[in-house]
Amino acid sequence: MGFEQLWSNLGLGFTVVLDPANLFYCFIGCLIGTLIGVLPGVGPVSTIAILLPLTFNLEPTGALIMLAGIFYGAQYGGSTAAILLRIPGESTSIVTVLDGYEMARQGRAGIALGIAALASFVAGCIATLFVAAIGEPLSRIALYFGPQEYFVLMLLGLMLASALAQGSVFKAFLMVVAGLLLSTVGSDPETGMVRNTMGIDSLWDGIDFAPLAIGLLGLPEILQQLAAGPEARRITSKIGRLLPGWRDLRMSTGPALRGTVIGGFLGILPGSGPIIAPFASYAAEKKLAADPSRFGRGAIEGVAGPEAANNAAAQTSFIPLLTLGIPPNAIMALMVGAMMIQGIVPGPQVMTSNPDLFWGVIVSMWIGNLMLIVINLPLIGIWVRLLQVPQRVLLPAIVAFCCIGVFSINNSAADVMITVGFGLLGYLLVNFGFEPAPLILGFVLGGPIEEKLRQSLILSHGDMLTFVERPVSGGMLAALGAVLLLAIMTRSFRKARQWLGPTGG
Repeated sequence: MGFEQLWSNLGLGFTVVLDPANLFYCFIGCLIGTLIGVLPGVGPVSTIAILLPLTFNLEPTGALIMLAGIFYGAQYGGSTAAILLRIPGESTSIVTVLDGYEMARQGRAGIALGIAALASFVAGCIATLFVAAIGEPLSRIALYFGPQEYFVLMLLGLMLASALAQGSVFKAFLMVVAGLLLSTVGSDPETGMVRNTMGIDSLWDGIDFAPLAIGLLGLPEILQQLAAGPEARRITSKIGRLLPGWRDLRMSTGPALRGTVIGGFLGILPGSGPIIAPFASYAAEKKLAADPSRFGRGAIEGVAGPEAANNAAAQTSFIPLLTLGIPPNAIMALMVGAMMIQGIVPGPQVMTSNPDLFWGVIVSMWIGNLMLIVINLPLIGIWVRLLQVPQRVLLPAIVAFCCIGVFSINNSAADVMITVGFGLLGYLLVNFGFEPAPLILGFVLGGPIEEKLRQSLILSHGDMLTFVERPVSGGMLAALGAVLLLAIMTRSFRKARQWLGPTGG
């Protein structure tokens, strides 16, 4: 794609986003994202799951712009609680705690907040340009994929998500399989035969995405907060000035740019790219530093690099979703759910059939990053006050909102009961070390995987070798095997070292 075509497409995106309604949705998404990033324990996954019912009556482009704003807005907001309270508001802000809170203790909280916001802004702008540049070429390549390639590609995404999961690979694999099985509940799309409903009439049409997502991702988060009990949130440091000096900017520029590159690459990978990115950036900066002992004691590089990395990863994780229709993580799986609610089939055809949506979402990231600078820095006093909101007020309101939202989709009390059931299941899964995110990915991709498998076998007259004989699908199967083998070997090596202990070293 030439530069003229790229600028033409970006111009289309600006035309879409600058529509007053879409600007409003972008602002609301960024505002909600910052809010749930600031409040510890309320993450973007559960929030987007809870808000899914609201998107049912929205125009598709505006709905996705709002949900995208919630996602990358949470990356901004998460740094506020991390720096001021030593509590990461979002999982991607865990690394920011190390040096951000130390800077706050030294009376430089405002500088830390300013650098976090500026690094995130720079990373977001660069990553958005990367998404725009690589989106169309990938979509064109994907148009040549047949059902065999799509089947293997989706399988590869699920297996990578399992292999790169934070916990046990085996447990993540079980969750993927459970998600695939849940996607088969209801009427068979080809024959119309009812399957796996256990005699429950309300499951004949299958399990709706919103009750599953809210139940598995939203309610367990609330139950975990209730189980932890009330926590005292007290800010002991003064904010001070927010604008960093020239020395701070000079020390932060390199780490922010390197963090952008690291996060931009890791965000594309299926699994926990946005979570891994800040850790990788922090490790890189510590190795490159002339004096590594400064890290953990208030090094500004330890704030700039990870904050840039997590925001860049959040933006580039849209690449496989928008170009291939394959979600690389749980949040992108929720985006797929939102698109399906709107009747849009994710994949490379989105660029040609819905160019307004494709380029509108991409350009909204630029506008959203600009909005987030305004939301995060001048309004820091408001976010500090919100950190004092007691859980006894916040959590019951969220539960009521969940139930109302789920009921409003089909006006069905059965959906509310299904949500509660999945909520209890999700709470048990989390407490036993199972991550619900791979299950959501398996559920979202279950239908397309079944469809592509059937199409492949029909075309090959039932010959399973069709997946190996085609060069692209065969190559991806080989890559899948290599990734799984590497993951198993890495885990086995770590366990062996732990078992051998000092005598084995």
